[in-house]
Amino acid sequence: MKKTNITLNVNGQAHEASVEPRELLIHVLRDRMDITGPHVGCETSHCGACTVEIDGRSVKSCTMFAVQAEGAEITTVEGLGSPDKLHVLQEQFKEHHGLQCGFCTPGMITRAHRLLLENPTPTEDDVRFGIAGNLCRCTGYQNIVKAVLSAADIINNETQESAA
Repeated sequence: MKKTNITLNVNGQAHEASVEPRELLIHVLRDRMDITGPHVGCETSHCGACTVEIDGRSVKSCTMFAVQAEGAEITTVEGLGSPDKLHVLQEQFKEHHGLQCGFCTPGMITRAHRLLLENPTPTEDDVRFGIAGNLCRCTGYQNIVKAVLSAADIINNETQESAA
């Protein structure tokens, strides 16, 4: 099968790959670029474990062809923080025990990040609706919601303090 050369900007770094038109973005990220934060779950877009941000939108990378992402700005959970300096969402998931097995966590945090950019002051219902496309089979969501709301409060307080 004929391959196509693509360039993706993932977490601020340019990556090039030669891909078949049928290759899914999740497989190119994980298998070719060694970006393993997004997980392969259901491969039908139901679970959300593969959620990444593409050009300012939450996208389930298991149902997007890599060629469709040509030239896109992609952010995965790895692009939000680092082991030395976690993103506030990562810290709050840890602080509020918003994870158990951790399989859904990268997609959940990535989706929550986009949610907070779109709605910086969400209610509990807003968070529940906003993460509804990401499934967790372990936590019952209560601590995930607490983590997202806590992160929103911290971000908003930091914004207010820096504006003052």
